[in-house]
Amino acid sequence: MNNRSDVVIVGARAAGAATALLLARLGHDVVLLDRAVFPADTLSTHQIARTGVVQLRRWGLLDAVLASGAPAIRQVSFTTGDETVTHTIKDKAGVDLLVAPRRHVLDTLVAEAAADAGATVRFGVTATGLCRDGSGRVVAVTGHDRRGEPVRFDGRFVVGADGLRSMVARATGAAVVEEHAAGGAAQYAYYDGVPWNGVELVIADRSLTGVFPTHDGAACVWICGPSEDAHRARRAGASRAEAFTAYLRRTAPELARRLERGRRVSPVTGMLRTPNVRRAVHGPGWALVGDAAYHRDAVTGHGISDAYRDAELLATALDAALRGTADERVALAGYRHRHELALRELFDLTLALAAYPPVPRFVELQKRLAVAIDTAAADLLALTH
Repeated sequence: MNNRSDVVIVGARAAGAATALLLARLGHDVVLLDRAVFPADTLSTHQIARTGVVQLRRWGLLDAVLASGAPAIRQVSFTTGDETVTHTIKDKAGVDLLVAPRRHVLDTLVAEAAADAGATVRFGVTATGLCRDGSGRVVAVTGHDRRGEPVRFDGRFVVGADGLRSMVARATGAAVVEEHAAGGAAQYAYYDGVPWNGVELVIADRSLTGVFPTHDGAACVWICGPSEDAHRARRAGASRAEAFTAYLRRTAPELARRLERGRRVSPVTGMLRTPNVRRAVHGPGWALVGDAAYHRDAVTGHGISDAYRDAELLATALDAALRGTADERVALAGYRHRHELALRELFDLTLALAAYPPVPRFVELQKRLAVAIDTAAADLLALTH
């Protein structure tokens, strides 16, 4: 099978599906590939910061997310020691709520919206390599479908939205331009049978524990902390679930007591080592977006919002290159520049928080993070898609 299109996107999760949606709405011929068959879950605590909610509203998808059963979250509580402070989500940048939809719901909604906009969506396709022309430009993606039959998709541009272990990044030799220690861990499980009033964040020594209410009356309960602490807790438990419960009793004892009245409805999962890395984001005929371009510790919970923002930046650049209103190199250099400017403050805050400084300093950084997110949400209103 050989198909020619304007853009071939490998990976149909947050960044890939959003890029496909925006490019298709701009009138381009887009092919979106993913080895999974949606609906399908993926590793994620899936709370969307205000910036990501702004994107969903602007794209006309927020109502569909809420209609899927993801609750509108209108308050956030912060607990430090014996003190809890609760804030109501204020109306800023046009939104007055947060949301934490499960990824098998969210990613399917965005991919379906891309298909409705005219993108060709192919699930069950495993991309295994790239083809180049005589000048070294990437011109096609090769792989196989669910039956094992070989496939090839030619495009004027190939986009890698295929995650931290991106095949596109490997095949293009995308250079690592910044890398920091992967010293943080994030673990989570789902619980129901307990009332959830909103997002809960519990700050303790060497940990941030949280609750994100989601579909079906359940909540994602998670712990972020140093990798060495997570490994130590894992080794001390007879099972992963027992280790997680014991860890919760240390990091958020009041929450752990409340969870005893409910029930865990999923296995415990997560990452015990979360890389902090940036790659070069473009080259001849190719570009990277989402975790393929930029992966950071989960402590700031900004991965989906970062992916949606960069999807807009890349779609803008590729639209200019495809229409010929800007030279390809200039357009993609503009994407790189805007991407780097947009991520810098949040990345630095992530690195500082992932070092788990003393609690007063951690609280100060959390306050700076809140301000940075509100500023970024306001900046998104200037985008035109």
